[in-house]
Amino acid sequence: MLQLAGRRITVASTDTEIVIIGSGAAGIAAARQLSDADVACLVVEARPRLGGRAWTNTTDPTTPIDLGCGWLHSADRNPWREIAQAQGRTIDKTPPPWMRRSTPIGFPVSEQTAFFEAVGKFHERLDSLAQGADDAPAAKFLEPHCRWNALINAVSTYVSGAELDRLSARDFNRYDDSGVNWRAVEGYGTVIAAHADGLPMVLDCPVRRIDHSGPRLRVETELGAITADAAIITVPSGVIAEETLRFTPALPEKTEAAAGLPLGLADKMFLSLSDADEFEKESRLFGRTDRSGTGVYHFRPFGRPQIEAYFGGRLAAELEAGGDAAFQDFAVAELVGLLGSNFGRRVSLIGLHRWGIDPFSRGSYSYALPGKADCRARLAAPVDERLFFAGEACSPSEYSTAHGAYLTGVAAADLAIAARRGIRSV
Repeated sequence: MLQLAGRRITVASTDTEIVIIGSGAAGIAAARQLSDADVACLVVEARPRLGGRAWTNTTDPTTPIDLGCGWLHSADRNPWREIAQAQGRTIDKTPPPWMRRSTPIGFPVSEQTAFFEAVGKFHERLDSLAQGADDAPAAKFLEPHCRWNALINAVSTYVSGAELDRLSARDFNRYDDSGVNWRAVEGYGTVIAAHADGLPMVLDCPVRRIDHSGPRLRVETELGAITADAAIITVPSGVIAEETLRFTPALPEKTEAAAGLPLGLADKMFLSLSDADEFEKESRLFGRTDRSGTGVYHFRPFGRPQIEAYFGGRLAAELEAGGDAAFQDFAVAELVGLLGSNFGRRVSLIGLHRWGIDPFSRGSYSYALPGKADCRARLAAPVDERLFFAGEACSPSEYSTAHGAYLTGVAAADLAIAARRGIRSV
């Protein structure tokens, strides 16, 4: 039996026009677009909750924390900002810590100036890559033996989830951002999940196979089969690459495209902070400036007595293997090194999610391997006008973001609607 909109239905009656696999930002956007067009649809979600990699933890309802995406990037044109405002959410327009100088503890202002200059020159060299030239790892554009290469690499792990030697320079250049970054005080995940209100949905129901060999699709789940005319697949690229979700007949071109777009790792940990007023609101500290395996610590987000800690790339993978305690131990060691031996007593763990070992995510957000920038378009391409693909990895220029996922979800829904109307008109 499947659970649909609060009532139990038999597998035999689970029939819809378009099935959406995944209830992250892309899946919810696609389903809303279909519903608004009066197209029968059903969202099937592996988790017992909505939002995918957008997840607001509300264990303490007075201080919701985003364990997944948290910043409304390109907020001036981000559709989730408009949706958040329509929901009556509070939009905080405080500039993000990375657009201001860090607290000069362990990182003097003069060194920060030199670092920002090195970052600017790195991006100038990266921007020089012509579209007709061969792609290359982004690390190629670092200045050899530059004092700041390790910290530039560390920032890459927070931004892309991977070190620069693994990133396609062409894909990196294609990212388009307006530079406006705001937040929803109630949580980005809260906004995205609420946008699904009223949509037909099945939760806690992993999809294992989509059989598209017959005149209608057969979607095989752990709770039974669903039949549909078309499907919009919004699962993370890693799920397709590792064939956790299989297709019959197989779609090797999709598996190959997804493999070129692995999910990087950027984990967040929230710590409570006693005597927080000692620190400036919305300030930050780098754990170290001489290595890429370091955390960055955002003090008093929203003015709360908390530290929001970020860990990315290979460091995050190593810490995930050690469990939640490994993250806390690493953070405390770095912070004690900056703030004194007594600082460890002032913090305690509030929340953390290890996205790399999450079987339904396999990481945080996608990046393209060198030479694989065009895999985004290949992953997004429909198959036989009835299998449609969406998600941040399918976005050519706003990948790794919830709004990029939203836009691909809407686009996939529009393509599905047009295809269905074309079939009806024949």
